[in-house]
Amino acid sequence: MFLKKFGIGLIIIIALFSIVSAQNEQDISAKVDEYMNAFVKVKGVGGSVLVARDGKVLVSKGYGSANAEANVSNIATTRFRIGSLTKQITAAALMLLQERGKLSVKDTACKYLENCPETWKDITIHQLLTHTSGIPNFTALPEWRTKKSEDLSPVQVAALVRDLPLKFKSGEDFDYSNTNYLLLGLIIEKVSGKTYEAFLQENIFTPLKMNDTGYDHGELNLPNRAVGYSKKGEQNVLADQINMKAPFAAGAIYSTVEDLYKWQAAFDSESLLKQDTINVIFTPEKRNYGYGWGIGNWKNHKVLSHAGGIDGFSSHLMKFPQEKAVVIVLLNNDRVLAQTVAVDLASILYGEKYDLPKERKEIAVDAKILDSYVGQYEVAPGLVFVIAKDGDKLTFLPPGQPKAVELFAESETDFFLKVVDAQISFVKNESGEVTGLKFQQMGRTTNAKKVK
Repeated sequence: MFLKKFGIGLIIIIALFSIVSAQNEQDISAKVDEYMNAFVKVKGVGGSVLVARDGKVLVSKGYGSANAEANVSNIATTRFRIGSLTKQITAAALMLLQERGKLSVKDTACKYLENCPETWKDITIHQLLTHTSGIPNFTALPEWRTKKSEDLSPVQVAALVRDLPLKFKSGEDFDYSNTNYLLLGLIIEKVSGKTYEAFLQENIFTPLKMNDTGYDHGELNLPNRAVGYSKKGEQNVLADQINMKAPFAAGAIYSTVEDLYKWQAAFDSESLLKQDTINVIFTPEKRNYGYGWGIGNWKNHKVLSHAGGIDGFSSHLMKFPQEKAVVIVLLNNDRVLAQTVAVDLASILYGEKYDLPKERKEIAVDAKILDSYVGQYEVAPGLVFVIAKDGDKLTFLPPGQPKAVELFAESETDFFLKVVDAQISFVKNESGEVTGLKFQQMGRTTNAKKVK
């Protein structure tokens, strides 16, 4: 009798759990919908998102326009340029070649590259994978703004930095450089005897059934292709055209949220790579960067992630391996960070605090109040935010940036940026003196003390 009662009770508990779980999933889906609809309304930017937990997709949906001129909406299978998410695919291709005995990440890169400069002789494939080579980033060159539209091959792009000095002795520091992964693509071609595109198609995309993923040659007639946009003032405009040969193995892949879900799921088993290889890929090096993945923690959850940005597009993937949870965001606009959206959707998934996108209304602030905010604000020794005044407006210059951006007031102490989704709040003491500021972006707050 006891066993029968216990069995009935267990069935009831399981049924109740299933109901609660289903309600929770519906709640997450509804909140994602609410958030993304507000995002499109406020930002005028669309995209596709996927949210999954426990290996189950909860949301896979498109929002806003894939092609505003043709009145085509984004859907779950819309194809986006994914920018630097390409790097984790390139890294996996290298590791496939290592598993097959074709190369070792301990090999010097120049073993497989032609016309290597003397300064590159000791750089290893491992250092290219982990951005510890010291080779300058071609997309950071002043001339890249005009060069990016020229018909340059990957070898010609590499030549732009070939004769430049290393930023540091290889292996001693970290500097994110697209050149590293462009060179890895050339190594893949040399070792495999195939084009980078063909090797990925045969060894990754086809086996994983990533049927909507491939190398973007810039074809305007690519089916289900999202058009890339940028911002000019308050208006969305067509993004600059870029020669897609140039980003190559550092950022030339297109994909969908559903294909990227298949991609990240391959790391939950040995369907693509051996477990020992997967462990190496997710081993953090300097700045917690592995092989094409950032390794860290978010709200006490281990997270594997990467961002991508290329003219007209922004992307972000967050993989939470312990919960088999995933957030993937692909946007067809380069003036809004997909990372901001991904963090907010992760907050919805985990029941953390987040804010719905809202319209920000600019107000006028007295000139004397603005004058009181002008100065330098120390984030850390040697790192300062500079607040200056240009006419009747405040400007903001973060460390390492070449140009200040305009701030817009929404109260006497609170200001926002339009170039990125960020806010600045000025802090005063009891006497009304300005003592510091708080810089908020992507759910993070950076405090800075006024020092000058």
